[in-house]
Amino acid sequence: MDNENLKNIINSVITDCEFSGDETQFLNVIVKPEDFRKLAEFLRKNSETHMDYLFCLTAVDWITHLFTVYHLTSSINNITVVIKVKITDRENPVVDTVCDLWKTAEFHEREVYDLFGIKFKNHPDLRRILLEDDWVGFPLRKDYKDEVNIVEL
Repeated sequence: MDNENLKNIINSVITDCEFSGDETQFLNVIVKPEDFRKLAEFLRKNSETHMDYLFCLTAVDWITHLFTVYHLTSSINNITVVIKVKITDRENPVVDTVCDLWKTAEFHEREVYDLFGIKFKNHPDLRRILLEDDWVGFPLRKDYKDEVNIVEL
């Protein structure tokens, strides 16, 4: 399957999405948090896509909004997609968990929560994974300041 066919399949599931970047390698799709879970479930369970492996999950802070970024691949169909969930609520960033769909997401979501402060709704064990429990703030956000250690981004 090529990126154009994959794009058509995604558009049949989520009509309010945006495709970005150079599509020569991986198809990049930007979705809203409320649409993400529906798309993720479809891509995982549909036989045409069968995205059986989440090989990367991270986040990006663009000052005005946050992204969670998911790299999914199908080992059977030999296709890969990058899903970017655009989160505009910086005060209470929330996106649905996908650790029930891909077990690899469990620790990745905890890391993103720990370093960016993005909460994953329905995650079974959402707590800090790298930093101390009493750590204040989220070090990978662009507005993070640490006066004690003089860390500024």
